[in-house]
Amino acid sequence: MTFSLVARCPETGMFGLAISSSSPAVAARCAYARAGVGAVASQNVTDPTLGPLTLDLMERGLSAPEAIAEVQSQEKFIEYRQVLAVDANGETAIHSGPNSLGIWTQAQAENVASGGNLLANDSVPQAIVDGYLAATGHIADRLIAAMRAGLAAGGEAGPVHSAGMLIVDRVSWPVADLRCDWTEDDPIENIARAWEIYKPQLDAYIQRALDPREAPSYGVPGDD
Repeated sequence: MTFSLVARCPETGMFGLAISSSSPAVAARCAYARAGVGAVASQNVTDPTLGPLTLDLMERGLSAPEAIAEVQSQEKFIEYRQVLAVDANGETAIHSGPNSLGIWTQAQAENVASGGNLLANDSVPQAIVDGYLAATGHIADRLIAAMRAGLAAGGEAGPVHSAGMLIVDRVSWPVADLRCDWTEDDPIENIARAWEIYKPQLDAYIQRALDPREAPSYGVPGDD
């Protein structure tokens, strides 16, 4: 019911994840990232504990492949799970259990990994990886380009209704966490439109958190 990617920007060290599904509020259950550590998608028959577990393992020094191997050894229903990870060195790893739903497959390269289930065809994750590697600009722009490429390649077998994009960078909270929890329209384009609004304000929101004395005004009525 899902297709996604996790990614690292080698120039900035940012991590990001983008995901879409026919199910509601997919990003609330499946998207995890930690600055300086990595990004993880836990999907298919989702166990939300696997995202934080994988990040904890990588924070302790395990690579993405080592962390995924440890998750495979610990999770008693691992045959139902699909877990994607990228670490601080750009290594990637994917577990796709044999009980993943429908057409499922995966693709990965340095700094990016993609997986999906109940797909329209088995080319979707590779199209997502290729779309990410071909794109330029901010990691969020590349994530959106990748998801658009996956949708153009067929996406999920049925219509998608929710999407999300999560970005972390040097601080302990996500610098962007954009979600479309349900729509009859294209949720990926909803996220893209939200990012276009949020992108020029991202640095200001970080500055307001770190030191509001140096932050720009909000530029809204009543903010004198």
